[in-house]
Amino acid sequence: MKHLKTVSLSLCLMVAFAVSAQEVDKATVATQADAAKKAADALKSVDTGEKAWKFDGVVGLNGAATGLWNWAAGGKNNVNGIAFAKLHLLYHKDNIAWETNFDTDFGVTWVDQEEDAFQKSSDNIKLATKFGWEFHKSWYLTVLGGFQSQYALGRDYVTGYNPAISKWLAPSYTDISVGIDWKKSYNGADFSIYLSPIAGRITTAYVGDKWNEKYTEEAYFGNLEEGASPAYDYKAMLNNHTDFRSNLQTKYGTTVYYKDEDGNTQTKYRNFRAEFGLSFKGAIAYKYENLTLSTTLGLFTPYAGKGYKLEDGEDDYFKYSNKNRQFGNFDVDWDVAVSYQFLKVLNVTLSTSLKYYNGTLIEGKDGTSAERVQFKSVLGLGIGYSF
Repeated sequence: MKHLKTVSLSLCLMVAFAVSAQEVDKATVATQADAAKKAADALKSVDTGEKAWKFDGVVGLNGAATGLWNWAAGGKNNVNGIAFAKLHLLYHKDNIAWETNFDTDFGVTWVDQEEDAFQKSSDNIKLATKFGWEFHKSWYLTVLGGFQSQYALGRDYVTGYNPAISKWLAPSYTDISVGIDWKKSYNGADFSIYLSPIAGRITTAYVGDKWNEKYTEEAYFGNLEEGASPAYDYKAMLNNHTDFRSNLQTKYGTTVYYKDEDGNTQTKYRNFRAEFGLSFKGAIAYKYENLTLSTTLGLFTPYAGKGYKLEDGEDDYFKYSNKNRQFGNFDVDWDVAVSYQFLKVLNVTLSTSLKYYNGTLIEGKDGTSAERVQFKSVLGLGIGYSF
């Protein structure tokens, strides 16, 4: 009996110990599971933060060279180089979206000739950013800002006479608007459609006094041989608004034409034109392996303009004045860029840009100035990097 009691006591102790160990194991497992869950949540939070940002684009340097020797068909030796960057930054988390696009290029051509051997071939700055709050799936209340201009002085290269025709802030276009933006990502492509009934545009043709005097003098005196008499008095032109500054203000449509009390046509030269109107923008950014595609379309039309009525026999040059800055007459900006990277360092790019601005005058081959469609295309092979 004594032995039986001893065995029974031993069994009871073993059972109590097993139960206690099981409870300890359960507590340990629960603690470990809780710690694992917290770690997973932390990793998930970090992962979400990383995916909130998306940065892609292409940067590179394209070049081309032509060498001729006893070439019967004619031509000149030349070297052309263009540096470019097209960048797209997107932040999207919860119901907040912030998107920025930067598109820029600058190109120079060397031509084997004594006069103007180095010529600017390309010059462009475009920056656009928009911040949106998602009030419904894929729909955002958005504030947008944009700026367009160029880096360096632009010239019209004509043999013996190369007048300056553009510069930094002449022209420039600044856009500020509030509207509705629809965003969607599908199969690696980001789509965006933006409409703003509350849009402002500021067009500038700004030329400082020193620049104005310098380039007015250059235009009328720069090509004269020593001792020759000038054909024009540029000092008088500065006073009579036929100078470099007023030429650019007329060219880019910041001037205003109006009738005075006697019914005579008068011109008011201004550094800028501010307008209020309707804006539309569409964009697609797509990347598939080594192929990158981006395109943007921008439209703007002012709600109203003062206009200018032509009198009988009056020069129709005035028809290109602010009367065309009226609702329904759209400014157009359409850009397309395709890039393909191969062998890790080589890049083929094709970019096109189409513009049409009401009030911007371009001289044609017949010598007449009018509003015209502007188009530029660049096909290049060079060193580049897509990401």
